[in-house]
Amino acid sequence: MKLNEPPWSTIIEALRVGGIRILVILVVALIAIRVSTLIVHGVFKALLDREATEGTAQELSAVEVKKRMDTLDELGGRVVRFFVLVIAAIMILSALDLDIGPAIAGLGVVGIAVGFGAQSLVRDYLNGALILIENQYSKGDVVSIAGVTGTVEDFSLRRTTLRDLDGVVHTVPNGQIAVTSNRTRTWARINQDVTVAYGTDVDRAIAVVDEVGQAMADDPALKRRILERPRVERVEALAELGITLKILGSVRAGEQWSVGGELRKRLLDAFRASGIEIPQPRHVLIARDEAAAAPAAKSSPGPSQDELAEPAD
Repeated sequence: MKLNEPPWSTIIEALRVGGIRILVILVVALIAIRVSTLIVHGVFKALLDREATEGTAQELSAVEVKKRMDTLDELGGRVVRFFVLVIAAIMILSALDLDIGPAIAGLGVVGIAVGFGAQSLVRDYLNGALILIENQYSKGDVVSIAGVTGTVEDFSLRRTTLRDLDGVVHTVPNGQIAVTSNRTRTWARINQDVTVAYGTDVDRAIAVVDEVGQAMADDPALKRRILERPRVERVEALAELGITLKILGSVRAGEQWSVGGELRKRLLDAFRASGIEIPQPRHVLIARDEAAAAPAAKSSPGPSQDELAEPAD
């Protein structure tokens, strides 16, 4: 290999002539990467700080906030480095007096193809970044997303992993998440409807429910989980089967299912002890006796033609 022969001679001459220009391009690219990374970090930090002081991220620990900040910095840094390096490479090719027209056209075609093919992937990452910044949910939360309800076992910028009540693991791309329903955010509601039979003393039924709620709030095993004791809020409806009472209360996040089950159990015992009837649907069955419904005997046949032709006595 001889350096004084093409194509090496051409490359060496281009480097000699445009070497300083290429060096300047590389230095500017490094500075641009550094400055852009700092700007992206500042933007993400401002958004997270606002959420931590005013939004839904107030309950996050400092460790969790830092972990989210590192994840967002990594994503932003990769995007910035990619674009800056591509621009710097094109400028270096131009400094070497190479025709960059085909390269730019090729990059445009490749960019369009990749854009169409990877748009769902880009949407996943962008939506994942927004979920992190807005703290829509964290690991351990019970959420409903994309038609799936379960506990968040893992979360990344691209996808969320849920485990439902049956133990089935669901992987949901973040780009498919349009609405997030977090069932374990700070506190939860006890929302129970109870129907008593018509003719029941409504005031007595309300008093029994309130007594049960107060007993649960005073129970050492439950009082730390209950924020506001269950009580009758109103007469909800005059239904077909009876009078519906609306029972409301507040509990700590994630305790609504266990406390709600204990409330229903105690209400059954209290209503039974007080003689309050919970109406049940009644079904009327009509039994049909096929033998009795059938004719008792077939009618006798009429007279034949010969019998009609005989003279009467």
